[in-house]
Amino acid sequence: MGVAVDAADIALLEDVARGIRVGIIRGVNEAKAGHLGGPLSAADILAVLYFHVMQIRPDEPDWPDRDRFVLSKGHSSIGLYAALALRGYFPVEELLTFDTFGSRLQGHPDMTRLPGLDMSTGSLGMGISAGVGMAIGARLSGLAARTFVMLGDGECQEGEVWEAAFVAARYRLDNLIAIVDYNKLQQYGWQGEGPDDRLPPAWPGELAAKWSAFGWRVLEVDGNDITAVVGALEEATVGDGRPVAIIASTIKGRGVSFMEGRYYWHTRPLTAAEFATAMAELGEPVTSPEGGAA
Repeated sequence: MGVAVDAADIALLEDVARGIRVGIIRGVNEAKAGHLGGPLSAADILAVLYFHVMQIRPDEPDWPDRDRFVLSKGHSSIGLYAALALRGYFPVEELLTFDTFGSRLQGHPDMTRLPGLDMSTGSLGMGISAGVGMAIGARLSGLAARTFVMLGDGECQEGEVWEAAFVAARYRLDNLIAIVDYNKLQQYGWQGEGPDDRLPPAWPGELAAKWSAFGWRVLEVDGNDITAVVGALEEATVGDGRPVAIIASTIKGRGVSFMEGRYYWHTRPLTAAEFATAMAELGEPVTSPEGGAA
């Protein structure tokens, strides 16, 4: 189990998640391109992973005994970059170079460019396979390192995800934890509003049943509730011989009212007014050149 948390710890983690969201908005706004909805939905999970659960050393990113993290839904890279910056891997100001020529912070994670990244990702479905390899490698090397993989719910339609899931259960990789950011909206939304119109996996119960059928221990949690996420991740790290899948029900665009639950904020630049509104809602009002509120 992890270190016990109290109300002050939860408040700190909530503020970290807020900071991650601020970094997401700032980075995408500066680049005038990038993904917003998915990174925002995952911010609370990233805060708990990097500031409470994972054993890491920002000043020694290649520490052999570190826990590994794979962002399988690599298009949400700006969320991971914001978490890494706040954790001390590189200056927060570098987030403003996101997705620009020559930057270490590309639109998808590149482990050859940025210390702190354990896997380059982008093609959906591949990250979980890399995670399986890392978990097997840690076991063969006698390391206590755990591997965490974050997937998107739409990504779970990729066949490679289930091939990897089968192998992980076959090797009883209880040092592998998959977290599905179940925000229930893919890039282009759904065919309709009714449950029969939605593309699979449509509901948390169905998704949980699929992972369970492949031999995984399944936990379901509100992925935007810091206290709940702490509890689920701590429970997941107590091995019982099975890999763990956490189905984290989240809201796409979480933290910015006009983005929440709207699929068209999957990837979209912000206007100046939208940027100012988003920052104000996150407690970071934009100031005009004259020093007043924008």
